[in-house]
Amino acid sequence: MIKKILVPTDFSSQAESALKVAAQIAKKNNSEIYLLHILELPVHLNDLMTSNSSAPAPEAIFFMQQTHKKFEELMGSSYLNGIEVKETVSFEDVLKGIMDSCDKNDIDIIVMGSHGSSGFEELFIGSNAEKVVRTSKQPVLVIKEDCSIFDVKNMVYATNFDDEDKPSLIAAHQFAKLLEAKLHLLWVNTINSFKTTAETEEKMNLMIAGLSIDNHTLNIYNDINVEKGIFNFANSIDAGLIGISTHGRKGLSHFINGSLGEDVVNHAKRPVLTFKI
Repeated sequence: MIKKILVPTDFSSQAESALKVAAQIAKKNNSEIYLLHILELPVHLNDLMTSNSSAPAPEAIFFMQQTHKKFEELMGSSYLNGIEVKETVSFEDVLKGIMDSCDKNDIDIIVMGSHGSSGFEELFIGSNAEKVVRTSKQPVLVIKEDCSIFDVKNMVYATNFDDEDKPSLIAAHQFAKLLEAKLHLLWVNTINSFKTTAETEEKMNLMIAGLSIDNHTLNIYNDINVEKGIFNFANSIDAGLIGISTHGRKGLSHFINGSLGEDVVNHAKRPVLTFKI
């Protein structure tokens, strides 16, 4: 069950789209929403706020008051009616603030908006969503466009059908049931990693044997690479959500090998739900 949802916000339109989705999930599960704003203060003020100083600088108090005002305006939104929303503010960097809030509040899922990134920015900086996906122990639902109505009828879950992905597959199935969506399990066949239909079907059936996976389909899709295969298959069934697991590679390993989950998060136009292996 999803009882606690963390929604990081910078009060942008993307962040509000994520909050709208979180609200719809919360209403289905009677969940609490933890609305987190990372307050980016000038360095000298940030040092004061994160130290043991008993008297915050007047400038810091001003920034806090402005942030609280934005929170109050957001809390007046009709889509939050009937939901318990807890206001939290962090003075840490974005990634640390989100991870610390997850640990402190025992968060079940992170729902966040993303601008995405590409080219030079993607290679050397990456979006905040990508960094969270790479690090988070919790599932991360990334929203790109306005989702005033998060009505998912079809959810794609891309997997290599290896045993290490079983816990993520089970979690994806549970999320699909929560949304009352049909789950489409997907194997993307590529030239570099080709398997015959018989081989793939055997691996699929071995993977789901003994698992209580209902309302699902098994799918083999051929494409030039896995990422394009996921997107093209999702388009073909008009999927409302793409699910994928990630190893969360960091540092040099991430630079050399990359991560399919992070690439999908960056490039997808549809909502993406990631699970850490």
